Amino acid sequence: MRIDIITIFPGLFGPYINESIIKRAQQKKKVVIKVHDLRDFTEDKHKKVDDRPFGGGPGMVMSAQPIFDAVKKIKGKRAVRVIVTCPSGNVLNQKIAKNLAKCKNIIIICGHYEGIDERVRDKVAQEAISIGDYVLTGGELAALVLVDSVTRLLPGVLGKAESLKDESFEQNLLEYPQYTRPANFRGIKVPNVLLSGNHSLIEKWRKEQAVIRTKKYRPDLLLKKTNQCC
Repeated sequence: MRIDIITIFPGLFGPYINESIIKRAQQKKKVVIKVHDLRDFTEDKHKKVDDRPFGGGPGMVMSAQPIFDAVKKIKGKRAVRVIVTCPSGNVLNQKIAKNLAKCKNIIIICGHYEGIDERVRDKVAQEAISIGDYVLTGGELAALVLVDSVTRLLPGVLGKAESLKDESFEQNLLEYPQYTRPANFRGIKVPNVLLSGNHSLIEKWRKEQAVIRTKKYRPDLLLKKTNQCC
């Protein structure tokens, strides 16, 4: 997979994409991540990429020209999924991440200021994605969340494919509780079933605990699961 990110703050990305799993994914050539400075594509001699909103109002709006030209230049002749990060987009979830993980090429446009000229969303982007019902200073954090959630789903990125099977949000359930050594920490003991060595019992316990945790912390997920079954 290749992911291109268009932003006015390219320096925000290096510290994250060059660490941990995303760094290893790039080293294994499972993903190529390129960050582009939007100011390199503007026709304005002062490298300006925004302007005042028509109709008045506070703040500035990101201009269409540099974004249109950036996407055209970066895309070339490739088939690319173009995404805008903005509060009005579809809220990112595991299903969206899994669908995007099937793409070969993704371009992410990071929104900023009061937003992006709507013509970008109408004519350039295939979809808009948000990471929650709140407003951030800019779309860069949302882009990083998107890159992380998609990259870890690519085949060969995680050590074991089974790591993904029982994760939270698979089957609309939260993941079962996890424990590690010691078995008795300050009087708080690990459930006996996990020490039993009986894998069928452990599997049964984990499935039961996944439902219990979901009922306790995210009952809305169980409602989605019921609706899907119907």
